[in-house]
Amino acid sequence: MSRKKKVHHEEHVDESWLIPYADMLTLLLALFIVMFAMSKIDNEKASKLSGEFNSIFTGSSAILPEGQTGTPAVTNNVIEENAMNEIKDELNEEIKKDGYSGNVKVELNEEGLKISIESVVLFHSGDANVIDEVKPLLLEISSLLSGLDNKVKIVGHTDNIPIKNSNFRSNWDLSAMRAINVMNYIVDVGGVNPKNLSIEAYGEQLPKYDNTTEENRSKNRRVEIFIIRKYEAPSKID
Repeated sequence: MSRKKKVHHEEHVDESWLIPYADMLTLLLALFIVMFAMSKIDNEKASKLSGEFNSIFTGSSAILPEGQTGTPAVTNNVIEENAMNEIKDELNEEIKKDGYSGNVKVELNEEGLKISIESVVLFHSGDANVIDEVKPLLLEISSLLSGLDNKVKIVGHTDNIPIKNSNFRSNWDLSAMRAINVMNYIVDVGGVNPKNLSIEAYGEQLPKYDNTTEENRSKNRRVEIFIIRKYEAPSKID
Protein backbone atom coordinates (compact mmCIF):
# COMPACT_ATOMS: atom_id res chain seq x y z
CA MET A 1 0.00 0.00 0.00
CA SER A 2 1.42 3.28 -1.06
CA ARG A 3 1.69 5.99 1.51
CA LYS A 4 0.33 9.37 0.70
CA LYS A 5 2.75 12.12 1.38
CA LYS A 6 1.53 14.62 3.88
CA VAL A 7 1.24 18.09 2.45
CA HIS A 8 2.69 20.69 4.77
CA HIS A 9 0.94 24.05 4.50
CA GLU A 10 3.25 26.96 5.23
CA GLU A 11 1.79 29.18 7.88
CA HIS A 12 2.45 32.94 7.80
CA VAL A 13 3.26 34.39 11.18
CA ASP A 14 1.63 37.70 12.01
CA GLU A 15 4.55 40.15 11.98
CA SER A 16 2.58 43.36 12.56
CA TRP A 17 4.11 43.60 16.05
CA LEU A 18 7.46 44.39 14.44
CA ILE A 19 6.32 47.90 13.45
CA PRO A 20 5.73 49.32 16.96
CA TYR A 21 8.80 47.39 18.13
CA ALA A 22 10.91 49.14 15.47
CA ASP A 23 9.43 52.48 16.46
CA MET A 24 10.38 51.86 20.07
CA LEU A 25 13.94 50.97 19.07
CA THR A 26 14.13 54.22 17.11
CA LEU A 27 12.97 56.24 20.12
CA LEU A 28 15.44 54.47 22.39
CA LEU A 29 18.24 55.20 19.95
CA ALA A 30 17.19 58.85 19.91
CA LEU A 31 17.19 58.85 23.71
CA PHE A 32 20.74 57.50 23.88
CA ILE A 33 21.91 60.09 21.32
CA VAL A 34 20.33 62.93 23.30
CA MET A 35 21.81 61.64 26.57
CA PHE A 36 25.23 61.47 24.98
CA ALA A 37 24.87 64.96 23.52
CA MET A 38 23.70 66.34 26.86
CA SER A 39 26.88 65.07 28.51
CA LYS A 40 28.92 67.16 26.08
CA ILE A 41 27.14 70.54 26.31
CA ASP A 42 26.47 73.18 28.94
CA ASN A 43 23.63 72.99 31.43
CA GLU A 44 21.44 75.56 29.70
CA LYS A 45 21.38 73.69 26.40
CA ALA A 46 20.98 70.40 28.25
CA SER A 47 17.86 71.71 29.95
CA LYS A 48 16.48 72.88 26.61
CA LEU A 49 17.10 69.52 24.96
CA SER A 50 15.61 67.69 27.90
CA GLY A 51 12.43 69.73 27.68
CA GLU A 52 12.12 69.22 23.96
CA PHE A 53 12.68 65.49 24.23
CA ASN A 54 10.10 65.25 26.99
CA SER A 55 7.63 66.98 24.68
CA ILE A 56 8.30 64.35 22.03
CA PHE A 57 7.45 61.48 24.43
CA THR A 58 4.40 63.18 25.94
CA GLY A 59 3.08 64.10 22.53
CA SER A 60 2.79 67.82 23.29
CA SER A 61 3.37 70.21 20.43
CA ALA A 62 2.36 73.57 19.07
CA ILE A 63 0.84 74.25 15.69
CA LEU A 64 3.25 75.59 13.11
CA PRO A 65 2.25 77.75 10.17
CA GLU A 66 1.60 75.68 7.05
CA GLY A 67 4.75 74.20 5.58
CA GLN A 68 6.91 74.68 8.70
CA THR A 69 8.14 71.94 11.01
CA GLY A 70 10.31 71.75 14.10
CA THR A 71 10.60 70.84 17.75
CA PRO A 72 8.13 72.45 20.18
CA ALA A 73 10.67 75.01 21.44
CA VAL A 74 11.50 76.11 17.92
CA THR A 75 7.81 76.02 17.04
CA ASN A 76 6.93 78.51 19.79
CA ASN A 77 9.66 80.89 18.64
CA VAL A 78 8.52 80.77 15.04
CA ILE A 79 4.88 81.37 15.97
CA GLU A 80 5.81 84.33 18.16
CA GLU A 81 8.09 85.74 15.44
CA ASN A 82 5.29 85.49 12.88
CA ALA A 83 2.84 87.19 15.25
CA MET A 84 5.23 90.07 15.91
CA ASN A 85 5.94 90.50 12.22
CA GLU A 86 2.21 90.71 11.55
CA ILE A 87 1.83 93.39 14.23
CA LYS A 88 4.79 95.27 12.77
CA ASP A 89 3.27 95.24 9.28
CA GLU A 90 -0.16 96.34 10.52
CA LEU A 91 1.32 99.16 12.57
CA ASN A 92 3.46 100.40 9.69
CA GLU A 93 0.36 100.58 7.52
CA GLU A 94 -1.51 102.54 10.20
CA ILE A 95 1.46 104.85 10.80
CA LYS A 96 1.74 105.60 7.10
CA LYS A 97 -2.01 106.17 6.77
CA ASP A 98 -2.06 108.59 9.72
CA GLY A 99 0.99 110.50 8.47
CA TYR A 100 3.32 109.55 11.33
CA SER A 101 6.04 107.84 9.26
CA GLY A 102 8.62 110.47 10.21
CA ASN A 103 7.88 110.32 13.94
CA VAL A 104 6.97 106.73 14.77
CA LYS A 105 9.28 103.78 14.12
CA VAL A 106 8.59 100.07 14.57
CA GLU A 107 11.54 97.71 14.95
CA LEU A 108 11.73 93.97 15.60
CA ASN A 109 14.91 92.97 17.42
CA GLU A 110 16.22 90.32 19.83
CA GLU A 111 14.34 91.81 22.79
CA GLY A 112 11.04 92.03 20.98
CA LEU A 113 8.96 94.54 19.07
CA LYS A 114 9.82 98.19 19.79
CA ILE A 115 7.42 101.01 18.91
CA SER A 116 9.23 104.34 19.29
CA ILE A 117 6.96 107.43 19.29
CA GLU A 118 8.55 110.88 19.32
CA SER A 119 7.13 113.14 22.01
CA VAL A 120 6.25 115.83 19.47
CA VAL A 121 3.23 113.75 18.37
CA LEU A 122 2.29 112.62 21.90
CA PHE A 123 2.58 115.73 24.08
CA HIS A 124 2.78 119.48 24.03
CA SER A 125 6.15 120.93 24.97
CA GLY A 126 6.92 120.50 28.68
CA ASP A 127 3.65 118.63 29.27
CA ALA A 128 2.80 114.97 29.94
CA ASN A 129 -0.86 114.80 28.90
CA VAL A 130 -1.48 112.70 25.78
CA ILE A 131 -2.84 114.95 23.01
CA ASP A 132 -6.07 114.00 21.25
CA GLU A 133 -4.62 113.77 17.74
CA VAL A 134 -2.46 110.74 18.54
CA LYS A 135 -5.09 108.79 20.47
CA PRO A 136 -6.35 106.83 17.41
CA LEU A 137 -2.81 105.50 16.90
CA LEU A 138 -2.59 104.46 20.56
CA LEU A 139 -5.94 102.71 20.21
CA GLU A 140 -4.63 100.81 17.18
CA ILE A 141 -1.57 99.76 19.17
CA SER A 142 -3.83 98.76 22.07
CA SER A 143 -6.02 96.56 19.87
CA LEU A 144 -2.93 94.67 18.67
CA LEU A 145 -1.54 94.32 22.21
CA SER A 146 -4.81 92.98 23.59
CA GLY A 147 -4.40 89.76 21.60
CA LEU A 148 -1.02 88.98 23.17
CA ASP A 149 0.05 87.56 26.52
CA ASN A 150 3.53 89.07 26.31
CA LYS A 151 4.92 91.49 28.85
CA VAL A 152 4.83 95.09 27.64
CA LYS A 153 7.25 97.76 28.84
CA ILE A 154 6.59 101.49 28.34
CA VAL A 155 9.72 103.65 28.57
CA GLY A 156 9.98 107.45 28.77
CA HIS A 157 12.93 109.53 27.52
CA THR A 158 13.74 113.24 27.27
CA ASP A 159 16.50 115.39 25.80
CA ASN A 160 19.21 117.01 27.94
CA ILE A 161 17.59 120.42 28.35
CA PRO A 162 16.81 120.77 32.08
CA ILE A 163 13.19 121.25 33.09
CA LYS A 164 11.96 122.59 36.39
CA ASN A 165 8.49 123.97 36.78
CA SER A 166 5.42 123.61 38.97
CA ASN A 167 4.65 120.18 37.45
CA PHE A 168 8.07 118.55 37.09
CA ARG A 169 11.22 118.88 39.14
CA SER A 170 13.44 117.22 36.53
CA ASN A 171 13.59 115.32 33.26
CA TRP A 172 13.25 112.14 35.33
CA ASP A 173 9.84 113.27 36.50
CA LEU A 174 8.75 114.31 33.01
CA SER A 175 9.83 111.06 31.36
CA ALA A 176 8.17 109.00 34.10
CA MET A 177 4.85 110.84 33.93
CA ARG A 178 4.76 110.61 30.14
CA ALA A 179 5.28 106.85 30.29
CA ILE A 180 2.61 106.55 33.01
CA ASN A 181 0.06 108.55 31.01
CA VAL A 182 0.62 106.47 27.87
CA MET A 183 0.21 103.32 29.96
CA ASN A 184 -2.96 104.65 31.60
CA TYR A 185 -4.48 105.47 28.24
CA ILE A 186 -3.89 102.08 26.65
CA VAL A 187 -5.27 100.41 29.81
CA ASP A 188 -8.24 102.67 30.59
CA VAL A 189 -9.31 103.37 27.02
CA GLY A 190 -7.49 100.75 24.97
CA GLY A 191 -8.41 97.85 27.23
CA VAL A 192 -4.91 96.34 27.50
CA ASN A 193 -4.49 93.96 30.44
CA PRO A 194 -2.59 95.91 33.14
CA LYS A 195 -0.96 92.76 34.59
CA ASN A 196 1.32 92.62 31.55
CA LEU A 197 2.45 96.26 31.75
CA SER A 198 5.35 98.04 33.41
CA ILE A 199 7.03 101.42 33.01
CA GLU A 200 10.58 102.71 33.01
CA ALA A 201 11.89 106.29 32.90
CA TYR A 202 15.39 107.38 31.93
CA GLY A 203 15.12 111.12 31.52
CA GLU A 204 18.07 112.23 29.40
CA GLN A 205 20.28 109.25 30.28
CA LEU A 206 19.76 107.06 27.19
CA PRO A 207 19.73 109.32 24.12
CA LYS A 208 19.48 107.77 20.67
CA TYR A 209 21.42 110.69 19.17
CA ASP A 210 23.75 113.34 20.52
CA ASN A 211 21.90 116.37 21.84
CA THR A 212 23.90 118.92 19.84
CA THR A 213 21.05 119.90 17.47
CA GLU A 214 17.34 120.59 17.92
CA GLU A 215 16.53 117.83 15.41
CA ASN A 216 18.43 115.29 17.46
CA ARG A 217 16.93 116.51 20.73
CA SER A 218 13.48 116.12 19.19
CA LYS A 219 14.23 112.49 18.32
CA ASN A 220 15.53 111.83 21.84
CA ARG A 221 12.26 113.03 23.38
CA ARG A 222 10.23 109.85 22.97
CA VAL A 223 8.14 107.11 24.51
CA GLU A 224 8.97 103.53 23.56
CA ILE A 225 6.56 100.62 23.82
CA PHE A 226 8.32 97.26 24.00
CA ILE A 227 6.48 94.00 23.38
CA ILE A 228 8.92 91.62 25.07
CA ARG A 229 9.55 88.19 23.62
CA LYS A 230 8.51 85.16 25.65
CA TYR A 231 10.95 83.01 23.65
CA GLU A 232 14.33 83.57 22.05
CA ALA A 233 14.40 84.87 18.50
CA PRO A 234 14.42 81.90 16.05
CA SER A 235 17.89 82.76 14.76
CA LYS A 236 19.28 82.22 18.27
CA ILE A 237 18.01 78.64 18.61
CA ASP A 238 20.75 76.06 18.00
